[in-house]
Amino acid sequence: GDSIITVQLTEEDKVEDDVVFYLVFTGSTVQHCTSTRKINPGSLETISPGHDCCETVKVALCASREGHPVLVVAEDSFQFVQDEAYDAAQFLATCAGNQQALNFTRFLDRSRPPAADVDFLDEKVALAFRHLKLPAEWNVLGAEQSLSENIPRETLMHFAVRLGLLRLTWFLLQQPGGRGALSIHNNEGATPVSLALERGYQKLHQLLTEEEAREPDSWSTLSHTVHSGDYSVKHHRGLDVYVLTAEA
Repeated sequence: GDSIITVQLTEEDKVEDDVVFYLVFTGSTVQHCTSTRKINPGSLETISPGHDCCETVKVALCASREGHPVLVVAEDSFQFVQDEAYDAAQFLATCAGNQQALNFTRFLDRSRPPAADVDFLDEKVALAFRHLKLPAEWNVLGAEQSLSENIPRETLMHFAVRLGLLRLTWFLLQQPGGRGALSIHNNEGATPVSLALERGYQKLHQLLTEEEAREPDSWSTLSHTVHSGDYSVKHHRGLDVYVLTAEA
C-alpha cells in the first residue's frame, strides 16, 4: 500500500476534462476504489491500497461523467505480495508481550546497521504495520498488559526506540498500550524514554516526552485513514487522492 501507480491512457481514452477516472480493486474479501489525478491528457496517477492479504486481485479502470453511465475502460490483474517488511511487521505484532521473542530481537542491536538501512527499515516496517489487520484487542504490551507496570519486561516500544525507529515509535504511540509502555522498565532498568536519551536520539526523545509532539515530517505525504464500520476512507495528502475500502 501507499505506492504510486501510473496509468497510461490510449489515444481513444483521452477524453474531456469533465470525465473522472478511478480504479476498482476487487479481492476475495475486500474491495477498494481509488480516485486518480491527471498528470497530463494521457496519464493518471493514484495510490495502491493497503490490502488485507497477499493475492491477485482484479483491477478495473472506470470512467464517470455526470449524466452518463459508468464505463469500464480497461481491466487487468494486480498482485499483492508478501515482502520482508510485511513479515517483520507481522512477527513484531505477534510477539508483543512475548519476552523470549522480544529478547531475541536485541541481537539486532549488536550489529548496529548503518543509518540509511535503519531509515529504510523504519519506513517499510512502519508502513507494513499500518496495513496489518490487527485484532481489536491488540495491545503494544501484549495480552498480559494487565500485569503490574512494576514488573521489569521488554516491550515493543523498547525495540523501536533501541534501533531509533522514529516512524514505528510514532505508530506504536497511537495504539492501545503505547503510552503505558513509556514508563515500563526492562531488566536493565531502562524505559523507552531513558533509552532514547542515553543513545542521543533527540527527535525520538522529543516525540516520547512532548505532549503535543507532531508526527515525523516524512509522514506528511502518507495516507490519513478514517474508519466507519466495514468501510474506511483514506486520504493521501501527497497526491490528494482518496481510497474507499469496503469489506465484501
